[in-house]
Amino acid sequence: MRAIMTRSLAHDAPVLAAAELRALETAAAGMPLMEMAGLAAAGVARDMAGDSGAPVLVLAGPGNNGGDAFVLARHLRQWWFGVTVVFAGDEKVLAPDAAAALAAWRAAGGTTVDAVPAGRRWALVVDGIFGIGLAREVAGRYADWVAAIHAARAPVLALDVPSGLDSETGRVMGCAVRATATVTFIGLKPGLLTLDGVDHCGDLHVRSLGLDRQAAGAARGRVLGAGILAAALAPRSRNTHKGHYGSAGVIGGDHGMVGAVLLASRAALKLGAGRVYAGLLAGDAPLVDPGQPEVMVRSADAVLKLDHLTALAVGPGLGTLPDAGCYLEWALESSLPVVLDADALNIVSMNPELRECLAARNGPTVITPHPAEAARLLETGTREVQADRVSAARTLAARFKCPVALKGAGTIVAVPDGSWHVNVSGNPGLASAGTGDVLTGFVAALLAQGIAPRTALLAAVFLHGAAADDLLARGIGPVGLTAGELIDAARAIVNRFEPPIGAVQRQ
Repeated sequence: MRAIMTRSLAHDAPVLAAAELRALETAAAGMPLMEMAGLAAAGVARDMAGDSGAPVLVLAGPGNNGGDAFVLARHLRQWWFGVTVVFAGDEKVLAPDAAAALAAWRAAGGTTVDAVPAGRRWALVVDGIFGIGLAREVAGRYADWVAAIHAARAPVLALDVPSGLDSETGRVMGCAVRATATVTFIGLKPGLLTLDGVDHCGDLHVRSLGLDRQAAGAARGRVLGAGILAAALAPRSRNTHKGHYGSAGVIGGDHGMVGAVLLASRAALKLGAGRVYAGLLAGDAPLVDPGQPEVMVRSADAVLKLDHLTALAVGPGLGTLPDAGCYLEWALESSLPVVLDADALNIVSMNPELRECLAARNGPTVITPHPAEAARLLETGTREVQADRVSAARTLAARFKCPVALKGAGTIVAVPDGSWHVNVSGNPGLASAGTGDVLTGFVAALLAQGIAPRTALLAAVFLHGAAADDLLARGIGPVGLTAGELIDAARAIVNRFEPPIGAVQRQ
């Protein structure tokens, strides 16, 4: 499952855009990168193929990815694997390194064929067709190769990027290989970790080829992993009270949507906010949350009149009627740390004055749109947002001058300076109603406790996915996982992260 695949990715590991990667390759022109990449990939392939005795099929494309495949094939042959290499490119136009790799393969006794042999059983299929920089839809012969890979029903190792996957965006270019594992070179690529990439790359193996420090310095993108919790969480003193942990207000819950506010409020309470107020718009709303009576239920007006709030969440179940806009305007004009989600973002997208107010507000701000909400804020379509999720998130952060979480497979968290993280926790169980409201509550709780907006958002996003992964590991989900179940799972993770608060060591 996705949760298992990504657990080994370190927090803040570099994620390289194509331009950053090309610059690194140019700077390292004196290094035999193709030889190093092919050898590194061959080691992964050897482990995957095992000792079944079945041959290995290697598909080599017309570019440098094919060169990596020739090097891999040569090493596997030297290790006594039976290797069949399929190559149908034009040798005359191969780049020098790839041409040298092909020549070395032949000098070692290797041969090539121009079609995938039919009716064979393979221990492993190696996808070396296309790497980064694919600029066209996969069609014709190479689409047939992709189909043959899937028809082989053998483990598949992709080199650098599964062929047909846009390494920048994670978009499938016509068709793409679904790999069992991907060995990627120098650093991670955005497309491996978001959109369709999460379903195509399988287990990830990163081989830096000795460029660890250079990659870390070049990358604007980073992995969001468990290490963020160390920055966001600290042990609590024994001499403490609820006032030390802030008061969060959650505004929303119009008719028929009260549950959204209650979910967000319960999430804020169980992630450590000292007090939580659910401010409901619905006139017939309950006076108490029967499932969590510790949440103080009020009207939205009453919550906004409180003078001790330390953070405010606006949007869950808010609706888009005129009254809802008034509450949002009050929140934007306040100096409180504010997290906006759901209908709060839809209202902003419809009102140019609120857009300006959001971008110019003095208080700390966080927004958490899903792709459709992001599209409305950017005045474009959901398809365009999903076509380049990193760019969309960075544009939103720059436009509204605040941290942004663009939710989805591989949530992108961007900040106004242009840097960004891609989250590696989570699974399909999050694709159910109310999970976004829970995330809003997590962010509100951390903001209420005085955590900086960027850190609060990063920690909340990772924890949200990690809670789903923890449930999955216990046999809960992904099918039927509910938003409410995330709350207790996240609380358990937080409390496991640090030793018992104020614990006394006994002999």
